[in-house]
Amino acid sequence: MFTGIVQAVATLAAIEDRAGLRTFTIAFPEGFCEGLAIGASVAVDGVCLTVTEIVSPVQARFDVMQQSLNVTTLGRYAQGDAVNVERAARDGAEIGGHPLSGHIDCTGQLASVREFDNNLVWRVSVPASHRRYIFAKGYIAIHGASLTVAEVDRQEGWFEVWLIPETRRATVFEAKRAGDLLNIEIERGTQVVVDTVREAVHERLGALEPVLQALLAEKGLSLDDYLPRPELPASTRA
Repeated sequence: MFTGIVQAVATLAAIEDRAGLRTFTIAFPEGFCEGLAIGASVAVDGVCLTVTEIVSPVQARFDVMQQSLNVTTLGRYAQGDAVNVERAARDGAEIGGHPLSGHIDCTGQLASVREFDNNLVWRVSVPASHRRYIFAKGYIAIHGASLTVAEVDRQEGWFEVWLIPETRRATVFEAKRAGDLLNIEIERGTQVVVDTVREAVHERLGALEPVLQALLAEKGLSLDDYLPRPELPASTRA
């Protein structure tokens, strides 16, 4: 498990491709690897990777299978690229953001960037399959960073987050530009609630559900817009 608080920015020192596998050698800041061992987990831009070799006191290697390369941004990286990193949380660790699994649900696209009073405001487009899980004032993880959703428009398919100066300083986000792809992990508690409610609605409506969906679609609406909003925790991250 991870906390969603990025601990450092690391660099891809080397990339080696083999059949169905890519190996990253990652250079970390001094002290990050203290106590790191083979088999340990590190979130790299939000993707949970396993240490396969300790190269030096500041470098380690990770193998990434083809499926992970296909469904995340890791397949697009080149030597020298910077990445957000976080080591797995220890038992009893403070959860400064929200619990993350390191399993990416989808990639979103950074649709626009604007600056407002020293904050960056990101508008991120997401696939239709995951829009139902994103709520204003709820949590979302982007490249492994726990962020608070400011606004959502499910019809147009985007949400917005505000990046405070500390988040900009401590992550790779300052270098991101409109059009870049981003690793997205939705908040698991919200997913469970939404899926449970949807299943209950499906059972109650039965054959009437597709008819109701079609009627709402004619008005540019969706049944998701009328489902109960999940109980969201108080947010601590910007």
